[in-house]
Amino acid sequence: MSIARSLQDMVKKDQKWDWMKRQEKASGELKRRFTKELVLAVPDLNKKMRMEVNALDYTMGGVLSMECKDGLWRPVTFLSKSLNETKRNYEIHDKEMLVIIRGLENWRHLLEGAKFKFEIWIDHKNLEYFMKAQKLNQQ
Repeated sequence: MSIARSLQDMVKKDQKWDWMKRQEKASGELKRRFTKELVLAVPDLNKKMRMEVNALDYTMGGVLSMECKDGLWRPVTFLSKSLNETKRNYEIHDKEMLVIIRGLENWRHLLEGAKFKFEIWIDHKNLEYFMKAQKLNQQ
């Protein structure tokens, strides 16, 4: 995600278009990585899928992967989004939940029709709280 940062910053509202060596280098590196080898697998709703998501200080992103015939997991689609000033102030567990929600929204058309239950992988332990039924009042 850090490779594309200079390109993302350049297209912000009220930002002057200023293509410099830094943007040229980032663009070239992204092109090189995307064309080096096959990047995306063609989605197959009859195969297992999983979301791997993460949120950082200024950005959030993820990948939807599918288990292929050879047993390897290959990416089907990616998600990357910069956080606005308000969302940058969120607590980390809220940022992690936000990226899960964004992933579910973006990949809904693939996940709803999937034959198998899909997994969501995150690296934040605090969200385990949301995986258990909670008592809403003490009586």
